[in-house]
Amino acid sequence: MGKPTGFIEYERQTGDAETPKSRLKHFNEFHTYLPEEKQKQQGARCMECGVPFCQAGMMICGMASGCPLHNLIPEWNDLVYMGNWKEAYNRLKKTNNFPEFTSRVCPALCEAACTCGLNGDPVATKENEHAIIEKAYEEGYAKAKPPKVRTGKKVAVIGSGPSGLACADQLNKRGHLVTVFERNDRVGGLLMYGIPNMKLEKHIIDRKVRIMEEEGVIFVTGADIGKDVKASRILADFDRVVLCCGSSNPRDIKAPGRDAKGIYFAVDFLTANTKSLLDSDFKDKKYIDTKGKNVVIIGGGDTGNDCVGTALRHGAKSVTQLEMMPKAPDKRASDNPWPEWPKVLKTDYGQEEAIALFGHDPRIYETTVKEFIKDKNGNLTGVKIVGLNWEKDGETGRMKMSEAEGSERVIPAEIVLIAAGFLGSQKYVTDAFKVEVNERTNVKTGTGAYKTNVDNVFAAGDMHRGQSLVVWAIREGREAAREVDESLMGYSNLNVQ
Repeated sequence: MGKPTGFIEYERQTGDAETPKSRLKHFNEFHTYLPEEKQKQQGARCMECGVPFCQAGMMICGMASGCPLHNLIPEWNDLVYMGNWKEAYNRLKKTNNFPEFTSRVCPALCEAACTCGLNGDPVATKENEHAIIEKAYEEGYAKAKPPKVRTGKKVAVIGSGPSGLACADQLNKRGHLVTVFERNDRVGGLLMYGIPNMKLEKHIIDRKVRIMEEEGVIFVTGADIGKDVKASRILADFDRVVLCCGSSNPRDIKAPGRDAKGIYFAVDFLTANTKSLLDSDFKDKKYIDTKGKNVVIIGGGDTGNDCVGTALRHGAKSVTQLEMMPKAPDKRASDNPWPEWPKVLKTDYGQEEAIALFGHDPRIYETTVKEFIKDKNGNLTGVKIVGLNWEKDGETGRMKMSEAEGSERVIPAEIVLIAAGFLGSQKYVTDAFKVEVNERTNVKTGTGAYKTNVDNVFAAGDMHRGQSLVVWAIREGREAAREVDESLMGYSNLNVQ
């Protein structure tokens, strides 16, 4: 522990964010970061705990506590303080293939489990991670390192989201010949088109993909396996196949008037927005324009927040975000102790921007849609919403909801974005490879395993575990790679944690 009194001497400090009204004028990342000396002080705040909950990645009451990648956080926090940036990078890369992604989009499970956070502010681990990886690029030691020996074994990875990229990266380092197939026109999957540019600028993805190409990974875009390319061809051409196609079926809202014009799934809205931005800086008009329109977003999670921020940047007249659940408390409840994930109110960037622009939080809690209102031409004009009451069922102990009597009302809406989550893998892919799925339509494997019922076919990421975080996808990709490697070589020296 380089600075035993660091957590006493230094307060938590993170970089600044551009003001909400200012950042609404563009689609770029809007955070600035601390200068090097200040960042080193943040590394000094780490207590080097004997039991580092920050890197535990264990499940408590159904929620993850600490980093699922088991990042060696106390080690590289201390190395940041010591100014040994290269060794900090080496320790970080030992467990995390893509810190350039996680340091931008991860909700920082590590910080929620930080011991410093028990009685004060947690260590700014996420920004320390960002400083390490960007320093590595700046100094040149994040450059390509192709494997010195090739095994001759060929592996196809279907899907280039975080799990697919992690799996490909690991297998390539082992010396296997890896080809990644992506159905879209750009590599990145969820990272490219599911996460807006203001959270993750796409040149960051391209930068890493170029390095992976230099290391020998082959990327094939515009290849929709199961449609454009037969699964049988992939199975014949490769020794192993890993399915990393994501959880791609958006959950729908079944209510009268659902066929109204102006209702979109959030994933389609965000994808069209990012593609138009990258293709033409919106000049092609191939995006869902919210300018001057009343926008209602159904769903209170991260995707719903991304829709808020995106709609506002296009000049929405109003934005309302509907959330079925009650508003979370501002502070931990007594039944939600550390180191559990804190179930507290989170006001994210999109909501901050709406508050700055309209003077109030866009979220309406304990509310759902009862009907979509349309005009005689089928165009959406409003949404009939109703309040919800939540109470515990005396027999099952579960919470159940009922409509609040007299709470119905209609709010104006020309555009509705459904951000209600996803429901497992897409049938045409699982049918093409003849893999079994479970009751949630996730690809079925043995417990703690990634091999499917089909010989030489594996599955990882959201397609395997269901909709989850980028860090979990990376972990699944790494673990699947190790299992694939063992099946090819009889053993594996790939590190998982």
